[in-house]
Amino acid sequence: MVIGSGQAGGPLAGELSKAGWRVALVERVHVGGTCVNEGCTPTKTLIASAKVAHLARRAHEYGLEVGKVRVDMPRVVARKQAVVDSFRNGSTSSVLAAGVELIRGEAQFTASHTLQVELTEGGTRHITAPKIFINTGASPSRATVPGLDRVGALDSTSIMEVQEVPSHLMIQGGGFIGLEFAQLFARLGSAVTVLERGPRLAAREDADVAAALQEALEADGVRFLMQTEVTAATRDDSGITLSVKGPQEQQLVGSHLLVAVGRTPNTAALNLSAAGIEADAHGFIQVDDTLHTNVEGIYALGDVKGGPAFTHISYDDFRIVRDQLLSNGERTTRNRLVPYTVFTDPQLGRIGLDEGAARKLDRPTRVYSMPMSYVARAIELGETRGLMRAVVDDATDLLLGGTVLGVEGGELLSVLQMAMMGGVSASTLREAVFSHPTLTESLNNLFSGQPLKIGGQPHTS
Repeated sequence: MVIGSGQAGGPLAGELSKAGWRVALVERVHVGGTCVNEGCTPTKTLIASAKVAHLARRAHEYGLEVGKVRVDMPRVVARKQAVVDSFRNGSTSSVLAAGVELIRGEAQFTASHTLQVELTEGGTRHITAPKIFINTGASPSRATVPGLDRVGALDSTSIMEVQEVPSHLMIQGGGFIGLEFAQLFARLGSAVTVLERGPRLAAREDADVAAALQEALEADGVRFLMQTEVTAATRDDSGITLSVKGPQEQQLVGSHLLVAVGRTPNTAALNLSAAGIEADAHGFIQVDDTLHTNVEGIYALGDVKGGPAFTHISYDDFRIVRDQLLSNGERTTRNRLVPYTVFTDPQLGRIGLDEGAARKLDRPTRVYSMPMSYVARAIELGETRGLMRAVVDDATDLLLGGTVLGVEGGELLSVLQMAMMGGVSASTLREAVFSHPTLTESLNNLFSGQPLKIGGQPHTS
């Protein structure tokens, strides 16, 4: 029994079915999970439309004149939906082709290995299974602000259905989801204000990387209010009014409000206590490094278990459980490399250690940094914002981490990741023959530069 058809549940159901298991997959809404339906696929499709609008406005920089850019929001949304439908239908077809029984409805535990499914078409079905895999994902969190539930606030799902370009979009939360939407709508023509509780953006990144990212978004028209909290919300004919508290108390008026303050695991309806499944105070299911819960035969995969909430991690969770059940079982979450890319423009890609983390090590390291304005391909493209950084173990010359804030930063980061996976040294990358002119070729220059040498003494907090 698989509950939820995200990027772990769907593939796992298919693989187990192909291996001869009798598999049922319960899905309450859409096959494909968050990524296909409300996350990666629709947001990146919208971001692509916004990028085209941005480039059209910059056409004169390339010696072109295209006239005034007009955004047809219904067509932008329709294009997004067409891509989503295509991916969703593909996911559904794959599950059915594998021989999986697809059950439309919502499941909850009535005992450790027994589920009650409220069927979408009506009625109830009771199912018992020796193996149960939970892949129910997470949903946008709601902020507890007086009046917020009465002003028509949007979340990261509903904002993708707006049929007009907001005249002034206010965003509560300066995390990566909020930043992607901030730039997206600024490029479509909205005035955008981001309200962030912390002192700076991207608190887990090096300070200069976060500053460069903020500068890039500000250049696109995004306004940031840091160390600012929303204390109340009201709505009238003029729009939504937010009372905010920060360096100064003020009121902001906008046409739309996006609440982007994190995500909550979809566990409330599962009745985990009936099965004896342990979850933390936030509702995330607790698992070991093979994704087993505390109940024998029950696993949790993807965002519902907490930890890095990325599609590629959810898919790797599938591979871990698949190998535990059908292969040698050597694959676990221990020491798993976790790359991520934020699809702002420039993209922010990161894996492993950054400079700040390297300074906490008890061994010498070298930190190589280079602005994207030194990259020939970036100059040719007219996309020179950002920087590249790599952390190298001084004794072994092997990479410990990399950060790329730049054009196609996620793709360039993947090259650094492959070097980490394959044990390729910084010296090898410095001397490698890459085709010219490519972004990857910039690694020659990155590792030819003068590094910052740090570490060597035990770190004390």
